[in-house]
Amino acid sequence: MGGASLWVPNSARAATSPRQIALVNTHTGDTFNDVYWAQDAYVPGALDAIKHVMRDHRCNETHDIDPRLLDELHALKSLVGASAPYQIISGYRSPATNATLHANSDGVAAHSLHMEGRAIDIRVQGIDLPRLRDAALSMCAGGVGYYEASDFIHVDTGRVRRW
Repeated sequence: MGGASLWVPNSARAATSPRQIALVNTHTGDTFNDVYWAQDAYVPGALDAIKHVMRDHRCNETHDIDPRLLDELHALKSLVGASAPYQIISGYRSPATNATLHANSDGVAAHSLHMEGRAIDIRVQGIDLPRLRDAALSMCAGGVGYYEASDFIHVDTGRVRRW
């Protein structure tokens, strides 16, 4: 797989429809459940709140989150018909956290998109993990990793690929 993505979120087609997302950080308990895009623009206060929820809980460091990642999550939730919030296993990771995790695990990339705010590891209560993975793959919007033993999928805004 490769090349340009042909995926356009339904929310982008209906430009006047607000986009909402619900998130809960499994490590901190922090939540976000609100509109993050409305009236043809991303909502700055919402992006700041999402940045806080997706922060590196190990060092409390934040980083801007790629809005395209939020759009992917918004579209994914529609595809699977989920009503529960995304459970965040890992959002932003500081370079120091990522280096530590990489040194202790084969499953963590040295140059992870988590460090750029372009990746998230998630699950959704009530949605089977293979179904969530397959829906994410069907979007051809970026990378999708499947971590069955750890009970999450990885979604990012990088090139289209799977593992």
